[in-house]
Amino acid sequence: MSNKSVRTVDADGIRYNPRFTTTPSLSLFDPTNEQLNAQPVTQGGRNAAWFIRHGEHEAVLRHYKRGGLIAKLVRQYYVWMGAERTRSWAEYAVLLHLYNKGVRVPLPLAAMWQRHFLGYKAAIIVARLPSALPIAHQLDKSSPQAVALAIKQMHDAGVWHADLNVFNVLIDAQQHIYLIDFDKAKIVDVVDSKQRQNNLLRLRRSLIKVRGNEGLLWYEQVAQAYQQLTAQI
Repeated sequence: MSNKSVRTVDADGIRYNPRFTTTPSLSLFDPTNEQLNAQPVTQGGRNAAWFIRHGEHEAVLRHYKRGGLIAKLVRQYYVWMGAERTRSWAEYAVLLHLYNKGVRVPLPLAAMWQRHFLGYKAAIIVARLPSALPIAHQLDKSSPQAVALAIKQMHDAGVWHADLNVFNVLIDAQQHIYLIDFDKAKIVDVVDSKQRQNNLLRLRRSLIKVRGNEGLLWYEQVAQAYQQLTAQI
């Protein structure tokens, strides 16, 4: 799909790209639906993400599930505060905003919420990025300068990432950098210096946790490149 003229349609709790489906239904978000041929994603996702196929589209289905202590009480339900504030529709909006701005992110294909009394549960489907892997174990193949540019493009497009870590930055076979997982991300008029630094430091902590001193040295190259890009404005 091209990043030009990407349309979206809302229909009874489901927001979708009409080029992905013309008959949206909850079965699209059900990993037990045999037509989807769902295969679990092994990394991350809290055991709530699957690779699926729908027609000609390869995609990733993710159910929203809580982490931490509260997950023991309510794993997949959230307090209802309106359709636009559901986790799924909000993330869909962020992804579509970035995609249309030319930032390399997965194209959002469909998102749903389903009311349950005072709460709701939700899921999202995004285009799969073939051959793309987290930079966590690909530092030797990943360019710190390319990662810095991808982050800056996201910031310049007015988006703050809620969890920028080494598993949410991907590199594909063509060495392109993609950013993923925009749950709880925010679209703002301007991403200020504090918010930008917050994202970079989150990536730094992640790199150190996963790759130790090697990760720290690699991050310093990212930070330097980001600073140089910013100084060019």
